[in-house]
Amino acid sequence: MPPFVYEEEIIMIQDCIFCKIAVGLIPCTKVYEDDDVLAFLDIGQATTGHTLVISKKHYPNFLATPKSIMHKVYDVAQKIGQAQIQTLGARGVNVLSNCYKEAGQSIPHFHVHVIPRYEPADGFRIEMYENVHIGELNLPVLASKISKGIKE
Repeated sequence: MPPFVYEEEIIMIQDCIFCKIAVGLIPCTKVYEDDDVLAFLDIGQATTGHTLVISKKHYPNFLATPKSIMHKVYDVAQKIGQAQIQTLGARGVNVLSNCYKEAGQSIPHFHVHVIPRYEPADGFRIEMYENVHIGELNLPVLASKISKGIKE
């Protein structure tokens, strides 16, 4: 894994589909736009109203995005989630950002999924299962390792 430093600000990477959408080379169904953030409907629509919120400048993922941009993207994601509940009748939302392919990131450009949820039968599932090896873990040691890696 690369170190977690904010990458140099890159306006666009030529083969990045989200960069092309951000500069208007590929059309999208816009929900929101300002100088730093673009939100548009996901063409896959996990549920009705599934929206992607992206940084207009290219950063590979959440972990490599400057805090100021990350906060702007999440502020917009929050507004969209609130609007999905108010206008679409959603009863909740999932807010997701995957980092690296091992975590399910398919497009290496920072983006957040805002997925409205309607009821358990809406067809979308995120399931977490208890770690069957929990007894083999030393939680205090694990917490200490993570804490030592946190940089201010």
